[in-house]
Order: sequence, then C-alpha cells, then structure tokens
Amino acid sequence: MPTGNSTSTSITERLFALQDKNYAAFQRKLLPTIAPDAIIGVRTPALRSLAKEMLRSGDADSLISTLPHRYFEENQLHAFILSEMKDFDTCLREVEAFLPYVDNWATCDQLSPRCFRRNKDALFTAVGKWLTSEHTYTVRFAVGMLMSHFLDADFQPSHLSLVASIRRDNYYVRMMQAWYFATALAKKWDATLPYLRCDVPANDASLEEWTRLKAIQKAIESYRITPAQKDLLRSLR
Repeated sequence: MPTGNSTSTSITERLFALQDKNYAAFQRKLLPTIAPDAIIGVRTPALRSLAKEMLRSGDADSLISTLPHRYFEENQLHAFILSEMKDFDTCLREVEAFLPYVDNWATCDQLSPRCFRRNKDALFTAVGKWLTSEHTYTVRFAVGMLMSHFLDADFQPSHLSLVASIRRDNYYVRMMQAWYFATALAKKWDATLPYLRCDVPANDASLEEWTRLKAIQKAIESYRITPAQKDLLRSLR
C-alpha cells in the first residue's frame, strides 16, 4: 500500500488504481537498476494521459515539488509533466532539479521537453554542463539532447568529438554514445564516418572501441542506413 506525505499519497493511489501486475513483472526485467517493489506497473499511455490531466488540474505542482519519489511511475509522471511544459526557463530549472534523481534509462530517455527546441543556445550551454556531471543519467540525458536537437540544422562537427570524448565505464552512458553515433551516421554520414573508421583529425577525440563497435551494430540495424553504407560499416568491424 502506498505511503508518503499527503501531497504525494493521492497521486500514488491513482497510480496503484492503474496497476497492471503482469506489466509490472515485464518492466522489472527491463529495469534492473530499480528495486522490484518500486515498480507499480502502469502502462506508458496511461501515464501520459495522467500527466496531461494533472497539468490541466494543477496537481502537477505537488508532484514535481516533492523529490525524491518512491516509485518508478512517479518519476515517469515527473518526466512527462516536464516534457509538456511550455516556458523554457521554468522547464530548464525544473529539469536541472530533477536530473540528479533520475535513476534509470527509461525515465532519462522519456524526459524530452518540447520547449527545448525554442532556445538552442541556452540548451547547448546546459548540455555542456550536464556532460561533465558525475551522475550517469545526467550525462546520458545530455547526449540524448545533442541527438534530439543538434543533428539537423544546428549540427556542428565539433559535437561529434564532444560525445566521443566522454569516458565513462558505464553501460548506460556508452549505449547512448553508440546510439548518438548511429543516428549521426544516418543524418551526417560524411562527418561521422571518420569516427567509425578510426581516422578522426588529430585534435578530435576518438571513440572507445566498445562504443565504436556498438555504434556500427546499431547503424547496421537501422532502416535509415543504406545497404551500401551497411556493407562499408561491416568492413570496419
């Protein structure tokens, strides 16, 4: 039965009302960094709907002002609420307050504020700070923001070296680096390929071998990479 202070208990009770125990068992296999009893088992569409409802009713403030959360789904709700915020400065402030409490890849990856696209300069400054964090999921989030917002019109080749230079002996950071480079290959093939060929300019960072091979694997699995490109990538393994 949910426990906690009065501001969070009613929200937690609503989450337990949406519980799917079979889904909870499935999620526990996917989220090994979370204690099994911290997963209620609420499907993502239901969480998104609840987040929007809480924003409309004003109940969202009571959740995002109470950290840390006990349950995975409370963190998910928090991420979905922040993702819907419209004011950039408010959202950035709340994201920075929340990031130290993010403890799993799913919440990290589903935290994707729409308003971040409106101020790329301020976002890039924040990304630079997040990349130096000691916290695993803050670094993963920073790379995710580079992937989501800086691989199109705002792309700079130096971003590739920025991501390649990350040295963390952590699966969840390395996997995000690999995902970034696989996506970069699909969008910026010519600029990205030297990192997979191990012939980057002398002043740029090279990819660690595990990350390089994983990026190649993910790119080969991608429908956005052409057959000819996949053949070339296979020759680089």
